[in-house]
Amino acid sequence: MVGSLILTLLPILVIVCMLVIFKKSADISGIIGWLCVSVVALVFFKTSLPVIFRSTVSGVIRSFPVSMIVLTSLFMMAYMEKTGALKRIIIFIKTIASHNKAVQIMMINIGFGTLMVAVGATPVSILPPILLAMGYSTYVSIALPSIGYDSLCTYSLLGAPLVAFLDFANNFLGQGHEITPSQAGRVFFMFLPLVSTLIGFCMLYIVDKWDGIKKGFLPCIVTGGVIAVVSYFTNKVDNLVTLTGVLSGLAVILAMALYLKFTGKKVIDKSILTDEEREYEKKYPLWKAMSPWIILIGFILVLNLPKPVYDFLYNLTLPIRGIAVDGKPIATRALWNAYTWIAVAVVVSMLVIQPKKTELKDSLKIWIKRAPRPVFSAAIFFAIGDVMNYSGWSLDTMAYKTESMIKVLANTSADAFSGAYGFITGFVGLFGGFVTGSEASTIAMFANYTMETANKLNLGLDGLIIVTAALAFGGGLASVISPAKLQNAAASIDKLGEENKVIRIAFVFALLLTFITSLYAMVLLKTGLKI
Repeated sequence: MVGSLILTLLPILVIVCMLVIFKKSADISGIIGWLCVSVVALVFFKTSLPVIFRSTVSGVIRSFPVSMIVLTSLFMMAYMEKTGALKRIIIFIKTIASHNKAVQIMMINIGFGTLMVAVGATPVSILPPILLAMGYSTYVSIALPSIGYDSLCTYSLLGAPLVAFLDFANNFLGQGHEITPSQAGRVFFMFLPLVSTLIGFCMLYIVDKWDGIKKGFLPCIVTGGVIAVVSYFTNKVDNLVTLTGVLSGLAVILAMALYLKFTGKKVIDKSILTDEEREYEKKYPLWKAMSPWIILIGFILVLNLPKPVYDFLYNLTLPIRGIAVDGKPIATRALWNAYTWIAVAVVVSMLVIQPKKTELKDSLKIWIKRAPRPVFSAAIFFAIGDVMNYSGWSLDTMAYKTESMIKVLANTSADAFSGAYGFITGFVGLFGGFVTGSEASTIAMFANYTMETANKLNLGLDGLIIVTAALAFGGGLASVISPAKLQNAAASIDKLGEENKVIRIAFVFALLLTFITSLYAMVLLKTGLKI
């Protein structure tokens, strides 16, 4: 058992070494990790090459709710950048809440940050230059965008991590035992008020230590409360679950605007704009600049709010057959998943923005340059997860001839941690988020392991979702220590290297928040939460 455990952990340790010691990017580390896990599966777990190949392909297909959204959203951002729409939005954000730093932090980094990441934008690329222009230090400008949206990371990319979890969970549970989005959402929601509020306090501390927390205590509590109320209702209804990030982000922005009004402060202050920015503001209407996002949100609402439309599209699985190792069809839900509608929204928005041919060509060029590596990174960790899950599988008997790598991890964890396992999964998620750079990829690598262990410990369906939710939140909290995201934030303001200063304090916050989240997961397990 010890030998099997060491071999199972070897590919993960190789990925960590590639990231930390050799300073390689996530895509390079991922491909080396895949090669390593494939060799271990082949040689030591007696897995045939066809099984490794098919599990790799099925993993890539399972990544579509994430990788395809990365692909389409990167084109949307390139298109908005080259048509000048993004510049206009940045000018607008710069004018917000300039007379109350605490409200500004909540509104921009949690409100706008959550809304941006929910519709496929990247706060770590967009917000650092804005914060720097507003007078924040380089350190703060890198740190805040990396942590602000983390509590709602599960609902980023229009709920892609949650959709990934549902696919893994329902594949694990089998036909007839599927869980619905609202069943999962009601558990994930339980973490949101606590984590959102704590993240708010962390941001205030980063900006102005304890004095910042004292001054921003009320806006922070209001922000956490607003997210709690909105997410409580959205996670009760299947067709609203994936809209949690969008609606929570909008609600925080509105709540902070009302807070400023009640306290007699300006919501918008254009006096801080340069003459050039004022001129650009006049010639480029904000509604026009935001039209790709407005159209996208409109499509998503139209396709999700009417229950009959949602039921039809969600149940129209459009499966891919004959690839999965276990013979099960892989659901794509291509007409429901957000990547289709991101692409459609971009095309429709062209009627509004009316881009020049040169702008479209430039958009394609920058997209082709930027997209391949992030898309590959998103897919490769799903592939690694599937190879680990199906190691030891026989296509002749359609059953495991040896314990899979996931089974080895699950058995060891169940024996080692037993009743304390719920406390461990948050840290597994934090580790996974650090390694893969995303919550969805963390779920891809470790969800089957987490659920297998929960099953062995007889935690029941509720317990299975609780420990996997803790895993997911740990993966989300890792955003603030993810080398890829911090480097992205630093690069956006031409300060590469400064991210190393951020990671020291961010690591402490990530550990603290994961510790609290893990304790909370244990409380939920002990109280016997029912979904």
